[in-house]
Amino acid sequence: MSDSPVTAVMFFVDEPEAVALWWAPNLGDGADVIAEGDFYYFEAGAIEFGFHPNEDGRNPAGASPVLYLSVPDLEQKRLALLERGCVMHRGPLRVNADRQICQMIDPFDNTFGLEGP
Repeated sequence: MSDSPVTAVMFFVDEPEAVALWWAPNLGDGADVIAEGDFYYFEAGAIEFGFHPNEDGRNPAGASPVLYLSVPDLEQKRLALLERGCVMHRGPLRVNADRQICQMIDPFDNTFGLEGP
């Protein structure tokens, strides 16, 4: 088990397989996507990223918590994700001299954040 308080992140989505296959090369650096029934996931470092089908409106697509991902170069990653179909939601915003953040929306309406220098 990791020392991190974060062990898994769950997204509730309309198309779990499609979303997992989009995210794996963008975050998991080519991690294998694993299917367990209609639940798909991959591991990036010590964190499992899971994609579960929406459940009768209890977890609508895009209503997941905003997860911030640490990246070595925020602007480079932001531009790469825009080219892959993401759109900007907020920012980028400079938090302090060493840190900036932004929020983006992936092609499946999930909001997520990037954090980095």
